[in-house]
Amino acid sequence: MSAFDAYLRLEGSLDGSVLMDESMARHTSYRIGGKADLFLVCHSYRIGGRARLFVPCDSLSDLSLVFSVLREEEVPWAVIGRGSNLLVADEGIEGLVIVLGEKFARIDIEGNLLTAQAGATNKQVAEAARDAGLTGYEFASGIPGSIGGAAIMNAGAYDGEFKDVGVSVTCLTLEGEVVTVSAADAQWNYRHSMMSDRGYIVLDATIHLVPFDKDKISARMAELKQRREDKQPLELGSAGSTFKRPIGYYAGKLIQDAGMQGHTVGRAQVSTKHAGFVVNMGGATAADIRQVIVDVQNAVFADAGVHLETEVRMWGFDD
Repeated sequence: MSAFDAYLRLEGSLDGSVLMDESMARHTSYRIGGKADLFLVCHSYRIGGRARLFVPCDSLSDLSLVFSVLREEEVPWAVIGRGSNLLVADEGIEGLVIVLGEKFARIDIEGNLLTAQAGATNKQVAEAARDAGLTGYEFASGIPGSIGGAAIMNAGAYDGEFKDVGVSVTCLTLEGEVVTVSAADAQWNYRHSMMSDRGYIVLDATIHLVPFDKDKISARMAELKQRREDKQPLELGSAGSTFKRPIGYYAGKLIQDAGMQGHTVGRAQVSTKHAGFVVNMGGATAADIRQVIVDVQNAVFADAGVHLETEVRMWGFDD
């Protein structure tokens, strides 16, 4: 593997758009993380009236070039949106991180269908739907992160999930092919999708919504926003709900019953406001966060015999 050789090749081809040794703390909601060897931000452009991917310089062919170089140099890669469900190790991560963020966030609406590029936030999508008088995505209006991430993990909240509205997603395969994945083929279930299994990059997602009164949509979004603010530690760095909901249980209740709410390692803590969140109180390391997660898993298993699986993705850790 030669990340430096890959950098030299990509830097020459993509006109200065590739960075080296970029701190991932700048790109995650935990505000924690070591450096990525290489870092690439993707933009967007239009073909045939529809938004598609644009790596800063030319066209979708540039992204194919990126993957060709990565394969030849045997450099690992990963894709993020807003980094809202990610913990990066203090030691950093090897390879290239590709970012589909705010410069890749176009939203188009045609009838009852809304198509958003992967970097559009869930809030932006919900607000665009509201402004068009379309209901169905209010549940996601407060979920941090992008619609690309929501499609990959079948994000959900307040009795709604992405699969309830998802029609299709446009993806880039590991072989560099652009494919459209239908709802039937996406295999959405609890915090999971076929795209995640296959390592597809979601470029955009199309959802089906229903006409409704704008004021009532706004009221519902405001209600959910207030509920989040009342119950969740939004003022602190976190990755949202740290653990998946076990079948037949609530993670927060299991953590409370195991006596772990408020458990602290360094500057990482099980939130005293919501036991389902492991938060950065300011100055926590990724190792602190990881240790709190492990401590909680061990305590809950010892107390209730239930293994808590993480929703948070963890990159750069040995195990």
